[in-house]
Amino acid sequence: MKLTELKPAVGAKKKRKRVGRGYGSGLGKTCGRGSNGQNSRSGGGVRIGFEGGQMPLVRRIPKRGFSNFFFKNKFILMNLNELEQKFVDKETITIDDFIKKGIIKKNEKIKILGNGELKIKKIIEAHAVSASAKHKIEKNNGKIEIIN
Repeated sequence: MKLTELKPAVGAKKKRKRVGRGYGSGLGKTCGRGSNGQNSRSGGGVRIGFEGGQMPLVRRIPKRGFSNFFFKNKFILMNLNELEQKFVDKETITIDDFIKKGIIKKNEKIKILGNGELKIKKIIEAHAVSASAKHKIEKNNGKIEIIN
């Protein structure tokens, strides 16, 4: 098929609705808006959420309580066996190393979990660490540095 033979799919192109063009068009005189009322006039209509003067739902529902959702600490989790695979040649693993590898973003926090084993001594920088991970790192003469 040539580029000049391309056509849109059947039904993809619709004609624009031309209102106020006489009775024969089907949209003459009132242009499909009906005879009277708020919506028939220019600028007519009501705002979103308006309920005809009834007290709107958003104002009827009580607003109480507090959510801690916005303040929770979200950690990217990393197991010891994953650390062993991703940082084979490194003895000291810093936050910058995690960022360079694409494990975390600049503003994210990382937590080290104790799944797996460490074969060699490592010094690891992290925001949090589980008790089992800390035990396994220190058992291997490694060190964990907690940062804020």
